[in-house]
Amino acid sequence: MMTEDAGAPIVIAGLPNLRDIGGWATSDGGRVRRGMAYRSVELGRLGPDGVRSLAALGIRTVYDLRTAAERSAEPDRTPDGVTDVPLDVLADMADASAAASLFALLADPAEAEKILGGGRAEALFVKSYRDIVSLPSALSAYRRFFLGLTDPATRPALFHCTTGKDRTGWGAAALLMLLGVSDEDVQRDYLLTNDELLPALQPIFDRFGAAGGDPELLRPVLGVREEYLATALDEVHSRWGDIDRYYDEGLGLDATVRRQLRDAFVEPAAG
Repeated sequence: MMTEDAGAPIVIAGLPNLRDIGGWATSDGGRVRRGMAYRSVELGRLGPDGVRSLAALGIRTVYDLRTAAERSAEPDRTPDGVTDVPLDVLADMADASAAASLFALLADPAEAEKILGGGRAEALFVKSYRDIVSLPSALSAYRRFFLGLTDPATRPALFHCTTGKDRTGWGAAALLMLLGVSDEDVQRDYLLTNDELLPALQPIFDRFGAAGGDPELLRPVLGVREEYLATALDEVHSRWGDIDRYYDEGLGLDATVRRQLRDAFVEPAAG
C-alpha cells in the first residue's frame, strides 16, 4: 500500500527526479524510513543555490553509478564534506559508452531513427537491464552500494546515474524489494520517473522535433517502461530465484547484512 508521502518529489533547481525512497509501506506493517536515502539525476547542473539546498538534506555520501566517461564529462557538484563513491555499474558492458551516451543522438534525428527506430531502442534497454542486474561490474557496484548503506556514518545518502532512471531505478527497486515493499509499489516508484523527469526534458523533445525528428522516438530512451523493470526481475529470477538469493549469491551479502538494511531502513508499525 502506498502511503501519502511516498514518492513525493523534492524540488531543487537542476535536480529533476529527486526524491526520497522512504514512505512506502512494507509487508510487515512498517514503513520505509524517510531521510535515509535519496535518488536523483547527476549533480553536475546544480548551481550554488542547488548545492545549498542539497546540503540542507544532510547528505553525507553520494554513490555515483555512472561510467568513468560520464563522470568526466559532467562532474558532480556536491556540498563540502560529502563523500563521493564512484560505482561504475556498466564497466564490464562491451558497448557501455554507447548505451550511456544516447543523448549524443538527440542532435541527429536521422541517426537516431537508424539506431533507435523500429523497436531498437526498447531492445537496447531490455538488454541493458539484464546487464544492470548480472554483469560482474554491476554485482560489484551494487554490493558496495548496499553494504555502504548499512553504515550509519554514510547516511543520509544519495545515489544517482545520469538521468536517475535505469541504474538508479534498479538500485531503488532492489532495495525496496528487500525491505518488503510490495511489487506494485516498487513498480509505482520506478514509473514515477515518467512523471517527474520527462516534463523537465521537454526542451529536448522540442528541439528534436524542430530538427525534423519524431519526439515519440525518444520516449523509450528518456523515460522508463514496465517491461524494463520486468526484464530486470526476470534476470533475477532466472539466475537466482528471488531477491534474497540475488543479495546472498549474486551480491555476496549474507543474512546479517540484509537484516542490517531492514533494521536501518524500516520503521516498525506503531504499537
